[in-house]
Amino acid sequence: MIHGYCIGGGLNLACACDLRVCSDRGSFGTPAARLALGYPFEAVRRLAGIVGIANARMLMFTAKRIDAKHALRIGLAQQVMPYDELESTVTDLANTIAGNAPMTIQAMKFISTQVLADPVDRDLALCDAMVAACFASEDYKEGRRAFMEKRKPEFQGS
Repeated sequence: MIHGYCIGGGLNLACACDLRVCSDRGSFGTPAARLALGYPFEAVRRLAGIVGIANARMLMFTAKRIDAKHALRIGLAQQVMPYDELESTVTDLANTIAGNAPMTIQAMKFISTQVLADPVDRDLALCDAMVAACFASEDYKEGRRAFMEKRKPEFQGS
């Protein structure tokens, strides 16, 4: 949840998050070029993995700030909300995710990190095992039952 400024180290922290929802007052930037400092490889990799290398270079080379709408366009934010709706929107989003099958969320988070990893470092066997565990779980049975009964599932994480 980003209320306003998301600059430098704050942007790096935001890029380490799975999702970024900001208010229409959001302002993003990497001022390193104006401060004569460098960002470490992992910080640049995270930013480029989110916005693409050309957009990352534009942010880093110009040291200019972008607004929330621009951040949304380049994938830095997933949603932009009016400032006074931000907290309730993020709370609703968190509750939605928390209400989904925990094993599936865990598997999808891990697998999505593997998509971005170097091919030689990917653990595809673990990806397959996590998917198989989802299908073998009690939550999978509960999800199917709830769908057929047209009710909200009650997942237990097993």
